[in-house]
Amino acid sequence: MKKTVDARGLACPQPVLLTKKALDTEKDITVLVDNTVALENVKRFAINAGCFVDTKEEPNNVFSIHILKTEDSHVKEAYTGEISCEIEKKEPSIGPIIVVLSSNKMGFGDDELGAVLMRSFLHTVTEINTKPDVLILYNSGVKLAIEGSDALHDLNALEHQGIKILVCGTCLNFFNLKEKLRVGNISNMYDITETLFKAKKIIRP
Repeated sequence: MKKTVDARGLACPQPVLLTKKALDTEKDITVLVDNTVALENVKRFAINAGCFVDTKEEPNNVFSIHILKTEDSHVKEAYTGEISCEIEKKEPSIGPIIVVLSSNKMGFGDDELGAVLMRSFLHTVTEINTKPDVLILYNSGVKLAIEGSDALHDLNALEHQGIKILVCGTCLNFFNLKEKLRVGNISNMYDITETLFKAKKIIRP
């Protein structure tokens, strides 16, 4: 009967060590792990040992690794020093999606083209289904939210759709535009920084 090594929930490097121990006495085994770091470590060890390896993703985030020794296998001499015990990095599952507008232009090069692209970007955001939670405007990006801005209509539409718009107060003062602000909330560096650090994703068009 083929031996099954259940290495689910075990900290690195235990899955590899258990695999090596099982292969010392068995020819054909299946190893179960529940994260991609353990999966890659076990696969790397088995391949380095000259074994046949086949993997399959099972339900509930479980990976099944079938390992079969061959005539060329050398398990006892296989090197285990390349085991990576890095914690698997996962994108935060909570937190706002933030769009940062640090300029009233989009991209670098021609300013007239950059202004056209920025207007197009903001209008597109009003139309698509996937929307940010917060817009942060700083540096010359605050000029998008002032009286006379070509982007004002779309920014108002986004605010009415429930998107929070934070506008840097220091930047407005620097450009002498505080009295011309027509959309969004005047914010400060503390609130802006705190919002950025809580973000799930930050988009800088």
